[in-house]
Amino acid sequence: MAREIVLDTETTGLETRLGHRVIEIACVEIDDFIPTGRFFHALIQPDRDIDPEAQRVHGISLAALADKPRFGDPEVVDALASFIGSSPLVAHNANFDREFVNYELGLAGRPPLAQERWVDTMALAQQRYPGLSNSLDSLCKRLSISLAERDKHGALIDAKLLARVYLELRGGRECALDLSGAAAAVMSGERPAYGPRPRPLPPRATAAELAAHSAFVAEIKDALWLGA
Repeated sequence: MAREIVLDTETTGLETRLGHRVIEIACVEIDDFIPTGRFFHALIQPDRDIDPEAQRVHGISLAALADKPRFGDPEVVDALASFIGSSPLVAHNANFDREFVNYELGLAGRPPLAQERWVDTMALAQQRYPGLSNSLDSLCKRLSISLAERDKHGALIDAKLLARVYLELRGGRECALDLSGAAAAVMSGERPAYGPRPRPLPPRATAAELAAHSAFVAEIKDALWLGA
């Protein structure tokens, strides 16, 4: 089984160089592309203001974070490290999440998460759908994944949605199917038995077309299907 962690963050703004911080982080565990039901989620006190535009996107106010732990507190940084372990990390536009998570880890005196651990679903989507919008919203709509629970961006709901998108991008749905009947026979090398069609299709050729075909075949000499 291949364990991976789908990760998403919400932040106070877009630039770590301006001191912006992580205010929400969520991780969803998947095994062979399928969510296991295990997840990690934390709201975080950033000790700074939140840009109005960022708050408009995720809807998280500074007041809502007043009693939340800081990223460097053990209940966040240690719990996060324990949850992700050494598994690959899957994120949409992974450079953004990696930069912010590593910025917070640096402030907490922890080593960064290596770039080679990250899988970028944005890059996967651009390979599969070149020239199209490949935002998480667009991919969910394209892949018929419901957005009913998502009125604002949120790390946990987005990580859960991304896990489903990742399944589609990797073709994991077929791998996860319970093989039985004809499919199992194919996988085992046996030739499956097919029953009669319950409603046979009516012939499409007219009587004139059938007569013309028979006349044409009769004119062919030494036809291979007639044998030696």
